[in-house]
Amino acid sequence: NGLPLAEAKVLASTQEPLSTIALSQPSGVPAWKTIPSWAVVGTADHVIPPAVQLAMARHAHAHITEVKAPHLSMIAAPGVVTQVILKAVHATG
Repeated sequence: NGLPLAEAKVLASTQEPLSTIALSQPSGVPAWKTIPSWAVVGTADHVIPPAVQLAMARHAHAHITEVKAPHLSMIAAPGVVTQVILKAVHATG
C-alpha cells in the first residue's frame, strides 16, 4: 500500500519466509533498556497495526515519529526516516 506497483512486486517476490528460529531463540537483554531509542511508525501500516507499534515504542521510551506511510516506511518515506536517523545521530554523537 502506497508503493509503486512495480516496486511492490519486486519486494513481494524477493521476500523470504520468516525463519522459525526468529520466534524461538532467546535474544538477551533488549538494547532499548540501556540505550536511547527512536521509532518511525507508519500510520498506514497493514502488517503491524500502528497502535501496536506505538505501544511498543512507548514501552521502550522511544522518540516517536509518526508518518503517513505503509509498513515499509523507509521506502515510502525515506526523507522522514533519514531525518529521524540524523536526529538520533546528533542526540547520541
